[in-house]
Amino acid sequence: SHPPGAEPGPLRQLLEFPSDDLELLLQERECATIEPPVPEEEVCLWQDDSKRHSVSLDDTPRGSWASSIFDLKNSTPDALLPSVLERTAAEDMDRRNAENRQQGRHADLLGLYPAPDEDEAIERCAIPEVPKEHSGQRIMVKCLSLKFEIEIEPIFGTLALYDVREKKKISEDFHFDLNSDQMKSLLRPHSPHVAISTLARSAIFSITYPSPDIFLVIKLEKVLQQGDIGECCEPYMVMKESDSTKHKEKLEKLRAQAEQMCTRLGRFRMPFAWTAIHLLNIVSSVGGLDRSDSDSDTERKGTWNERKKKGFERMSVGEDMCNFTNFRPATLTVTNFFKQEGDRLSDEDLYKFLADMRRPSSVLRRLRPVTAQLKIDISPAPEAPHYCLSPELLHVKPYPDPRVRPTKEVLEFPARYVYTPHTTYRNLLYVYPQSVNFSSRQGSVRNIAVKVQFMAGEDPSQAMPVIFGKSSCAEFYKEAYTQVIYHNKSPEFYEEVKMKIPANLTDNHHLLFTFYHISCQTKQNTPLETPVGYTWIPLMQHGRLRTGSFSLPVSVDKPPPSYSVLTPDVQLPGMKWVDNHKGVFNVEVKAASSVHTQDPHLDKFFTLVYVLEEYSFPYRLKDVIITEANVEAELKASMAALKGALLDTCVRFLHQLMSKLILLIVHPPVIAGQIVNLGRAAFEAMALLVNQIHKNLEGNQDHHGRNNLLSSYIHYCFHLPTTEPVSPPYATLSRATARPTSLLLSRSKSISNSNPDLASTPATPDEEVQRIIGSKGIDRSHSWVNSAYAPGGSRAVLRRNPNSSCELKQVAHIYLFTRALSCSFVSSFTHLCTHPFIEPLYLVHAHISLLLQCNLPSLCVCVCVCIFCNNALCVQLLHEELALQWVVSTSTVREASLQQAWFFFQLMVKSMSHHLFLSSRLDMPRRQRFPDRFVDDIAALVCAISADIASRYHKDVELVERLNSSLAFFLNDLLSLLDRGFVFNLVRSYYKQVHINKLHTAQNPNSLTALRMDFIRIVCSHEHYVTLNLPCATLSPPASPSPSTSSTTSQSSAFSCHVQDQGVVSMFELSVPFRQQHFLSGLLLAELSLILEPDGEGVFFLHKKAISALHSLLCSHDADPRYTDPQVRSHIAQLYLPLIPIVMETLGQLYDFTDPSPQRVRHASVLVDDNDPDNGTISQSVAMAIAGSPLPHSKANHFTLPSVAGRQCSTLSAECSRTLLVCFLWVLKNADAGLLERWISDLSVPQINRLLDLLHLCLSCFEYKGKKALQRINSLTFKKSQDMKARLEEAILGTIGARQEMVRRCRGTTERSPYGGQENVRWRKNVTHWRQNADRVDKSEVEQESVVDGNLATEAALIALDTLEVIVKTVVMSELKESVLVGVLRVLLHSMAGNQSALFLQHCFSTQRALVYKFPEMLFEEDTELCADLCLRLLRHCSSSVSSIRSHASSSLYLLMRQNFEIGNNFARVKMQVTMSLSSLVGTSMKFNEEHLRRSLKTILTYAEDDLELRDSPFPEQVQDLVFNLHMILTDTVKMKEHQQDPEMLIDLMYRIAKGYQNSPDLRLTWLQNMAGKHSERGNHAEAAHCLVHSAALVAEYLSMLEDCRYLPIGCVSFQSISSNVLEESAVSDDILSPEEEGICSGKYFSESGLVGLLEQAAASFNMAAMYEAINEVYKILCPIHEANRDFKKLASVHGKLQDAFNKVYNQRMFGTYFRVGLYGCRFGDLDEQEFVYKEPSITKLAEISHRLEEFYSERFGDDVVVIIKDSNPVDKNKLDPNKAYLQITYVEPFFDTYELKERITYFDKNYNLRTFMYCTPFTLDGRAHGDLHEQYKRKTILTTSHAFPYIKTRINVIHKEEIVLMPMEVAIEDMQKKTQELAFATHQDPADPKMLQMVLQGCVGTTVNQGPLEVAQVFLSEIPEDPKLFRHHNKLRLCFKDFSKRCEDALRKNKSLIGPDQKEYHRELERNYTKLREALFPLINRKIPQLYRPLPLPTTPTQR
Repeated sequence: SHPPGAEPGPLRQLLEFPSDDLELLLQERECATIEPPVPEEEVCLWQDDSKRHSVSLDDTPRGSWASSIFDLKNSTPDALLPSVLERTAAEDMDRRNAENRQQGRHADLLGLYPAPDEDEAIERCAIPEVPKEHSGQRIMVKCLSLKFEIEIEPIFGTLALYDVREKKKISEDFHFDLNSDQMKSLLRPHSPHVAISTLARSAIFSITYPSPDIFLVIKLEKVLQQGDIGECCEPYMVMKESDSTKHKEKLEKLRAQAEQMCTRLGRFRMPFAWTAIHLLNIVSSVGGLDRSDSDSDTERKGTWNERKKKGFERMSVGEDMCNFTNFRPATLTVTNFFKQEGDRLSDEDLYKFLADMRRPSSVLRRLRPVTAQLKIDISPAPEAPHYCLSPELLHVKPYPDPRVRPTKEVLEFPARYVYTPHTTYRNLLYVYPQSVNFSSRQGSVRNIAVKVQFMAGEDPSQAMPVIFGKSSCAEFYKEAYTQVIYHNKSPEFYEEVKMKIPANLTDNHHLLFTFYHISCQTKQNTPLETPVGYTWIPLMQHGRLRTGSFSLPVSVDKPPPSYSVLTPDVQLPGMKWVDNHKGVFNVEVKAASSVHTQDPHLDKFFTLVYVLEEYSFPYRLKDVIITEANVEAELKASMAALKGALLDTCVRFLHQLMSKLILLIVHPPVIAGQIVNLGRAAFEAMALLVNQIHKNLEGNQDHHGRNNLLSSYIHYCFHLPTTEPVSPPYATLSRATARPTSLLLSRSKSISNSNPDLASTPATPDEEVQRIIGSKGIDRSHSWVNSAYAPGGSRAVLRRNPNSSCELKQVAHIYLFTRALSCSFVSSFTHLCTHPFIEPLYLVHAHISLLLQCNLPSLCVCVCVCIFCNNALCVQLLHEELALQWVVSTSTVREASLQQAWFFFQLMVKSMSHHLFLSSRLDMPRRQRFPDRFVDDIAALVCAISADIASRYHKDVELVERLNSSLAFFLNDLLSLLDRGFVFNLVRSYYKQVHINKLHTAQNPNSLTALRMDFIRIVCSHEHYVTLNLPCATLSPPASPSPSTSSTTSQSSAFSCHVQDQGVVSMFELSVPFRQQHFLSGLLLAELSLILEPDGEGVFFLHKKAISALHSLLCSHDADPRYTDPQVRSHIAQLYLPLIPIVMETLGQLYDFTDPSPQRVRHASVLVDDNDPDNGTISQSVAMAIAGSPLPHSKANHFTLPSVAGRQCSTLSAECSRTLLVCFLWVLKNADAGLLERWISDLSVPQINRLLDLLHLCLSCFEYKGKKALQRINSLTFKKSQDMKARLEEAILGTIGARQEMVRRCRGTTERSPYGGQENVRWRKNVTHWRQNADRVDKSEVEQESVVDGNLATEAALIALDTLEVIVKTVVMSELKESVLVGVLRVLLHSMAGNQSALFLQHCFSTQRALVYKFPEMLFEEDTELCADLCLRLLRHCSSSVSSIRSHASSSLYLLMRQNFEIGNNFARVKMQVTMSLSSLVGTSMKFNEEHLRRSLKTILTYAEDDLELRDSPFPEQVQDLVFNLHMILTDTVKMKEHQQDPEMLIDLMYRIAKGYQNSPDLRLTWLQNMAGKHSERGNHAEAAHCLVHSAALVAEYLSMLEDCRYLPIGCVSFQSISSNVLEESAVSDDILSPEEEGICSGKYFSESGLVGLLEQAAASFNMAAMYEAINEVYKILCPIHEANRDFKKLASVHGKLQDAFNKVYNQRMFGTYFRVGLYGCRFGDLDEQEFVYKEPSITKLAEISHRLEEFYSERFGDDVVVIIKDSNPVDKNKLDPNKAYLQITYVEPFFDTYELKERITYFDKNYNLRTFMYCTPFTLDGRAHGDLHEQYKRKTILTTSHAFPYIKTRINVIHKEEIVLMPMEVAIEDMQKKTQELAFATHQDPADPKMLQMVLQGCVGTTVNQGPLEVAQVFLSEIPEDPKLFRHHNKLRLCFKDFSKRCEDALRKNKSLIGPDQKEYHRELERNYTKLREALFPLINRKIPQLYRPLPLPTTPTQR
């Protein structure tokens, strides 16, 4: 059946489906104990069926970064590349490059990308947990020692847990014995044999429901003695061993007495004392494990009461505090015990005591304690403790040595229900005698002991040894005694009698209670024990175990024969009863059993099923006789009644219940010759039960809403009860089936005679059975039937002859039954007796024991088959019956089955696979595996459920989501079982329902899309997904209407692997042929393209869903070892080719990784024009396509995207875009290059450009971010829910990042996946779990992640490079190659600009060299910009620290020069570009290394010297010139490097370099731009703007030299209005530089558009600097240019910006603050004694700048070197320490002459174009700074700078300094003028500000400050100065005061008009003060100096210069 096209090899497996698609696995069940817990020994297996998982994750080694760090010191030039100087043909070059590129590549790209998001992985279905017994939080209690003050007798202890709130005992008793050997010897006669199991001193308690109300109760007992409890406790309370002398005799007497009592009454105990420990105190006071105290074994002493006090504060603590799993172990010493009180021993009393203990005023505190010291150790139990015994005394693994003292597991009685199915055999009975009342009984009845026995019959010898011993005694006893309360006729007991009861109870089994009077005194003729009463409890009644509370009458006489089948309530003739047959004895019986359900509904159901199976009619069930006539109705009624059963019981017996219901569906019983179909009733019962479990146990579900109990039942326990009769004759079954016999238990079909005891193949099953039995030598003395009652209840005893064949049949029946049932409850016990439904009447104990001797699995199988052949039972197949019942179900049952559809689907799938396996149909053609009616039922079912999904999705969201995923999983499973064409039709019918019908009317189409997306994702997760898609098919329409309907096609199809040419286009679009051929991938891609449609409603969550689905699929291909072959990969990539055009369409919506600004959507400009015919890529109506309706094959019209400008598209998030792009790259990487070439050759230029844009985006997206970024991302990663994380981490390898795991895998160190071969193809994230942990970002992990990240970046870039090569190859032929090639080069340059690995760069440079070699005109004749960019990139890499990168970059640069030279014999262009590039590189790059660049320059020189062809041309010389020039620039750079940290110095240096290039405009421009960049970085936007204005002026200057253009600026002059500094850009003269010269002014900026660009940038910077007025000046130059070009769009934009700017002028603005900084000391080098004005950001305080400069220079020169001069006085250089550096910093303000102030009106005017600054220094003539008014002088210093601020730097030299000294009177005049101005301002302020006005007024006229103005007047105006020079000043001051007085009056008037009535008094006070002031001033200001009124020559103002 091999297709002719495929040779055997990797491609073959793509074509063929593996035949063994299914495998049944048997999984050995973990048994916790060494001996399996069964009545007798037997082992069984779990069964697990799953698809064959042939995959473990790929573990190929991976390479790391390609290059190692090169040792720089050993060589001067870098290594030369050998091929650089050779001339080779372009084709050879391409071929060689392509070969090199393919070396050492990563096979799987997605292995390097973070694994798919766990939340999205809807297709992942966790394997359910193996069913196991329930266990709560476990604590270990060790009893270390028990010491009393006196030691006279043995004391025995019991521990148990009690929950006070629930009033329930929550554990069984644990008995311990801490007596010394001497004490134990006293009791030796009573227990000569001590079993090691009774010597346990430590116990493990389990607590399911931790609560603050749990107490550990310790009870002590002693041997019975004469006297009541109080008397017996007295010695312990009074005497002390230390007082031995005092009490010596008394002690001896007591000891002798005790010895005597032990000998006589050693069997009997009496209560002694008790105490309790509140567990919460232990847990909370000891605290969690994270306590800092390292001593984990803290010894804590103190009385109970003391400890109790500490606990009271915590009493109200909630249950969250009660965590018993991780507290710190504590050793307690309990010192106080309370003596027991004979009348308060019941549990009720105990609960009262315990509740009382928690109260502060405890009654117990007032009682006198029994002092003792009990040391116990309480700790969390270890995971797997050694030497542990289960409650049944079985050895729990690990148990290394049976001779070691064991620890006991104590059985828990949970406080509330626990929902866990039984998985191990347990059959324990607990009997609690509670009280007896013999007060009315005559005779001596006082010391009462009750003997409890478990009887198998009525004869005393039939007491069974099933009662567990307590401590230091035998393991099992036939009887147990309660404690004795001395002289009490109606005692209470607290005894617990624990029994291990037989599996098959009969009506004869009963509990017998015998009451004795114990004689404590030794009297003559008085026996030790006198029986005083009897009573009993028959354990079985109507086939049910009797448990609960009983109040029993007690008989005085011995019971008569046959009493045991009746209850004591029956009045038997001739019997005498205590107290007139009243109930005087109270007892409680509890069972902990996996055999007895103790639920009437379940019991009835199981019994009826048994009756049917055994066909034992008539059968008595309580009051009903079950006959053939009514059994059907009864059974149906009992199934319907199951919903009334207690849920926790149903869950405990879930496996048996399910198996029985399934049995009824599969084997309809034959009653009276009629087949009774119970299928429907069973289906309904099952549906309701499953639903009930789901509803009530919501917490126990996985993320698909599947209940874990049910899924683990299906996964491990369910199997088909039997199969159809087998046709071949029995004897032909050969022995060579070679399957292990263990499998046969659950595979009743494959019969193997691998029994070593059989010599030959027997002829009949009976013969085999006989031979087996014969060969085993049965002990025939053992009666087969002890006392079993025959079915029917007649109590007749069955006795048969062991040799009769009838008996063999019986054995066969039993074994069959055993097999049929127990295998369905596959657990560690397989035999009947272990099953709850095997009630005592069901089977005969002897049969079982016989069969156990046979113990042959093969027997079971033979018998089954033969019996079913003989009986020819009607057998139905479960899956067929389920499908049928489901299809016909209605109302509640249908709803219930829909709610839990997954359960029935999984059941069907497992049933189908078992059926195929067991009936050997796996080799049949798929279409013949199942009958047509079943296939029709499935189709109907799928159709109905799809309709439900479509109609209910907006109402029952949760239900529909569950239903949708369940259906998808079901179809996924069917692909492995049914004909695949049929399954595809089912998928198609789902799509029709959920798509077409509803899409247009849907209220919420997004949720429908999401459902479809989940559906297709799950279906596609099939492990043979690739094969299902026919990856090797040609795209010719298939023969059948739907994909692969014919079975032959789906088995192996005869497709050739060659792709026809005409199909290439349709392979890249979702054409009909594509979707018919590749059905599933077609659906997936169609969904994706719909969701990504720009006009679609694709919401974020849908984008994520669709992209994640695709990503996880591709990941699975990458991780799949079946698909490692590249040829196979290329076929798989064919399934995804349409993804390339889909992503191209989406380009406009992708997140823009290239753009750092927040608006991140790719711009709409990338969308293609409408009129481009080849632009659409998705063909036809996608909706029709998805629904799969066959469409004609004619090429449909493409629909194109409308390119509306600025269209709002639904954009993709960064994460989605990144994932989509990695998928896109995966397809490009794995697709066949030839195919891609043929496809690209058909694309139009806009489409190719779009592809190039996409590659450009990919490069930005996957660029390597470095470790720091990773660390940041890691620490931000949100935490997933902790339990999820814990579960995953536990399941795998501890905490490990997925990518780290990846790296480990790459290195080949990982073992196979922890799940072995079972692992599915999916790259399961739970195996490589990507750690979501932000707690601690592990260094090594970041290291690993960065390696993986780097590898991803390299691989992504190489894929882009491969694609670029393919594009270049295809466009060479086309006439439109120019535009495409420019695009290619742009992408290439972009890739060089990013952070790339050395490996990639080498290939990138090779490609670049080839490109320049093939198309030189592109660089040298077209756009200059490309050449400039290329030079910049190459130079940047020439300074790389990696030598291999330098080698490649320098060779590329050299070849560029050579090429340029060869074209025009001059390489001025490259020369210019290289010089400019170096300048800009030097100016901007911080990490630039000149040492490395020098080596590259040396390499270029070496190439020039070695180039023989051009040796005689001027070329080598020109290269040398260039290199020399570059070297000079480098030297400047070194200097800049030194000042990297000093921003002012750095800018100064750049300024100096730029000045040096005054004659080289291109370079000056470059440096000006470098400076602009530096300023922008530091936020100096005004300076950046000025750099740009200077650049624009420079460009304007050269443009005006080239041509006279009236609308362009005439040169620098035009820019004067913006800044007076610009004139320095005017060209020196025409003869120095001619713009026409080649290579000069060739940069992109020396053009009109360049000028416009610079001005636009300048305007933007001014805007950022808030200098809106300057924007206007810039636009005055720009507007004429736009006007001349009639560019109204730009003009509109300019005027819009102007409007914004002018509106903002009125906003509050702050411009710079200025400081004068003087630097003194030789440490400053050139700057010594220089003064600068520094411009600092607004509101900078003096302290801030001094701190900044001091800190900066301290760092440079050392802490003690820098000194700040605190004053502003002139500095005397001679007084300074030459070794120190001095800084003098003063705040200065802009200074304007009076004439200037007329011009400078606004705030902006006063802060722009500033050249003069002033600061004032107060002084007195005697050297102090401040003195009295008459001696206070002031010095004003005015500084002038070399340029106006703002300038292209932030500090400018001071070039001129002048000083003005003010005399005291002048100082006074200034002060008064200032005050008067303030007053005037406050008065005329609009709107008025009363508060401000009052403040100023108060300062002028307030009494407190009267001294201010008044004192000034009194000092300077009281007398006329003698010096005539001062006359004028005197007069000026007098006039100032006049003005001042006038202003005060105005202010007061204004204030009066503003105040309210409350301030009138205040105002009057102000007026009074003013009047006083005016009166005081009046004489002073009215005195005129007469001399002034005579004509006098004017005096000159003295100034000091």
